[in-house]
Amino acid sequence: MSVELDTRQREQLVKDLQTYMEAELDRPLGQFEAEFLLDFIIDKLAPHFYNQGVYDAQASVGQQMENLVESLYQLEK
Repeated sequence: MSVELDTRQREQLVKDLQTYMEAELDRPLGQFEAEFLLDFIIDKLAPHFYNQGVYDAQASVGQQMENLVESLYQLEK
């Protein structure tokens, strides 16, 4: 899985990382470092979040299907 970001999204995420590092860890992060950190997050962490989203969607759709089947049984005469 590959996450594709447009230039504007990537620039904003780099700025967000820089702001976070400075505010929370009192560690300035240069443009180059922030881009490498973003690439790491995308390569190593994003697939786990993506998969969890897929699992959550499966569970939600499964529950909705169960409710639909139950509603259809209630329509039987």
